[in-house]
Amino acid sequence: MNDATTSGSARPVVLDVWCELQCPDCTAALDDLRALREHYGDRLDIRLRHFPLAKHQHAYAAAQAAEEAMEQGKGRPFVEAVLARTEELGAKGEQLLLAVAGELGLDAEEMDTALIDGRHLLAVDADQAEGKAIGVTGTPTYTIGGELLDGSKSQDGLRERITEIADRLLAGQG
Repeated sequence: MNDATTSGSARPVVLDVWCELQCPDCTAALDDLRALREHYGDRLDIRLRHFPLAKHQHAYAAAQAAEEAMEQGKGRPFVEAVLARTEELGAKGEQLLLAVAGELGLDAEEMDTALIDGRHLLAVDADQAEGKAIGVTGTPTYTIGGELLDGSKSQDGLRERITEIADRLLAGQG
């Protein structure tokens, strides 16, 4: 989901979002992320980073499914659809992931195969290891401009803080 060919010569500012698809707090963060995407367009590269939490039984499978959805070209719609149904994910697990894939026109059989063969395990594990290494302990957590912003306790003020940092970084490029 990284695109280095943006308009103008400036590279986009990167906002990493350490997320877990069974996390209600990550669902609440969607509005902020949509607003940031709308405000900045391609000047802000919002990257999903997986950080499945042990307390959520289906989070690890959901992270792998999100990777498969990204490979099939519908990563963002898949992530948003699953986040909108966190309670249902808790109850139905992989059955819900496959249903969402079908609803979005993804190849649900290929999604199922990816979950069985574990082809995305390394990507999820790498994200989680990197998150732990930089101090991520809960979700959502954001990193931008070398700053770690923990939204797992409260989202209050985080969109404003992210905007402040992004504006400063973008201004420094000009």
